[in-house]
Amino acid sequence: MAARRAASSVLSRCLLARSSSSAAAAASPGGKSALLGPGALLRKFGTAPAAAAAATATTTEEPIQPAVEIKYTQLLINGNFVDAASGKTFPTVDPRTGEVIARVAEGDSEDIDRAVAAARRAFDEGPWPRMTAYERCRVLLRFADLIEQHADEIAALETWDNGKTLAQSAGAEVPMLARCMRYYAGWADKIHGLVVPADGAHHALVLHEPVGVAGQIIPWNFPLLMFAWKVGPALACGNTVVLKTAEQTPLSALYVASLLHEAGLPDGVLNVVSGFGPTAGAALCSHMGVDKLAFTGSTGTGQIVLELAARSNLKPVTLELGGKSPFIVMDDADVDQAVELAHHAVFFNQGQCCCAGSRTFVHERVYDEFVEKSKARAMKRVVGDPFRNGVEQGPQIDEEQFKKILRYVQSGVDSGATLLAGGDRAGNRGFYIQPTDDMKIAREEIFGPVQTILKFSHARGSGVEEVIRRANASHYGLAAGVFTRSLDAANTLSRALRVGTVWVNCYDVFDAGIPFGGYKMSGVGREKGVYALRNYLQTKAVVTPIRDAAWL
Repeated sequence: MAARRAASSVLSRCLLARSSSSAAAAASPGGKSALLGPGALLRKFGTAPAAAAAATATTTEEPIQPAVEIKYTQLLINGNFVDAASGKTFPTVDPRTGEVIARVAEGDSEDIDRAVAAARRAFDEGPWPRMTAYERCRVLLRFADLIEQHADEIAALETWDNGKTLAQSAGAEVPMLARCMRYYAGWADKIHGLVVPADGAHHALVLHEPVGVAGQIIPWNFPLLMFAWKVGPALACGNTVVLKTAEQTPLSALYVASLLHEAGLPDGVLNVVSGFGPTAGAALCSHMGVDKLAFTGSTGTGQIVLELAARSNLKPVTLELGGKSPFIVMDDADVDQAVELAHHAVFFNQGQCCCAGSRTFVHERVYDEFVEKSKARAMKRVVGDPFRNGVEQGPQIDEEQFKKILRYVQSGVDSGATLLAGGDRAGNRGFYIQPTDDMKIAREEIFGPVQTILKFSHARGSGVEEVIRRANASHYGLAAGVFTRSLDAANTLSRALRVGTVWVNCYDVFDAGIPFGGYKMSGVGREKGVYALRNYLQTKAVVTPIRDAAWL
């Protein structure tokens, strides 16, 4: 139990420990990484011949066949798995090979109508919002127990459909899914209102009520965690849900949704529609029967979601969007520790992380040492089949993302950045890529294993205005990392950085109770913690006169 709590509480703990041991053990690296530093001279470093051969082997050998059955490929509507109204299906692809894993029902506007109707009936007429809060708590707790009982199957599905390592899926993300559901189960019977003293003979009661039907759209990079972050608080508050999965990764959400019904969730409370953004996603955002929207994805798509919500019934929207997070290394840092933490901050989950520390600002006094050690660490990174032990990085999610990352790497070189290592395809099968850093890519979100290492300076004893200004010079404001031994520097930077989360001497700590969200174009509202409950509650004032009151 203690090990499970540690994994679910701090994602970075097990991953950093694992990446350190993998780096130390990787005498023959499984893939090269690419780093770009600001400069006019192109310097491309390759691995030694033996290491290059090992890198090819990890990505060209026959992939391991996951020991899990694909049970659910239909839409979940009103408690039943059903085909799409159109009868259409679409392929979900193994990113290791580009081959089809299964064909999944392709929902569109008609299926969204069916799902919203089921959710509306379940809210207006069904038992879920009328249960005691403790009964809802018990359903969510049973669900968490079932997640743990089926942890191996869930982790295998997540890795197969997404490409992240099995060690990450099984060691961190499935435990975090269960932990998050237990966290919100605990909140279910602790949501209460207030009695407000009035200026006169009135009884003023403040109620917190469920909003109704919540539409939720989750991304492909963390399907299980985003399921938990959205479904958990919505159900704890007594709402019903229509969830649209990402078309790249529909399988794990369908599987865990079946377990939630096995735990006793009434029909229609959770409906899951797989499909594409312009059809199913747009229909959900525009639907007049949806009372609340929550979306995680790119900033550009988030703007469309917000517009569709406004043009329909002005439903409130929570957005968790993109980022270009700064990771600041001060001159008093332990360089070896900073290199490992910065490496994890950007390359975790194949770099497909909204809060990736992809802008690494390093003080000029330690810059050269940091760059050389970062290059060496990146070149030891093991790229290969995510089901194999010791692999640190699997493939990118699909061909579109794979090609986008390579275009960004080339744009960095074209802009005058120095390519220090990698920055190319790994192997000749699937969507494996060698990790990178740059000019244009120092501004825009890449969603890939690309690290930009940028130099800053300040006189000893003076302020840190330059790095604060450069770190804040972004449309994004999701997260930041600060690596320093100085409490004063940590306090100054953590208050000055215009971001929703600042990790000091750590990174990617995602406890269920810690709020997560961004400033500026990184989103609206917060996920996780008590703050997520506010997304799914309405506030109502009830005022009645008091006659012959003994007290006021």
